Amino acid sequence: MPCTFHPHDKKQNVPSFHELWQPVETVFISMPPLEARGNRPLQMDFEHQLKSLVFFHLEEHTSGRHLLQVLEEDDFARKMIAPPEGIKKSSFFEAINSRGLEQLIYVFQQLQASAAKILPKDMQSLEISLLLTVRSLMRFFPCTGPTIAKIAERPKYI
Repeated sequence: MPCTFHPHDKKQNVPSFHELWQPVETVFISMPPLEARGNRPLQMDFEHQLKSLVFFHLEEHTSGRHLLQVLEEDDFARKMIAPPEGIKKSSFFEAINSRGLEQLIYVFQQLQASAAKILPKDMQSLEISLLLTVRSLMRFFPCTGPTIAKIAERPKYI
């Protein structure tokens, strides 16, 4: 269900975590797997990583450390967001900062294609949202800027 935000309304209808996560679940079926780079197994798979990012922005946490504290203390976050064994600070930041770019791009492209089917045909401004997303990705993944820029050059979803 599409949701519109009106900045002047005092009472906003903020979507729940489950409402935001539901479209992503269908994308995970065909997503390329996130693989460990070394001999150690991953402590946080991409599903938990993406859930953490959605929860971080939905709850408007102030920092990654604050999010980690909530993942340890809050029952909902511990059961639905965090990995079953929990996550340590160094492993969390390493996963968020250096892993999952290919999977994140795949999820974005699939969700963008789904949204393009729902939105009216006259809304060709979807490229603007892609460019804003590329800008955000380049901020979070500065070492992979050229890879992300190549994606912006050839949008497949319109």
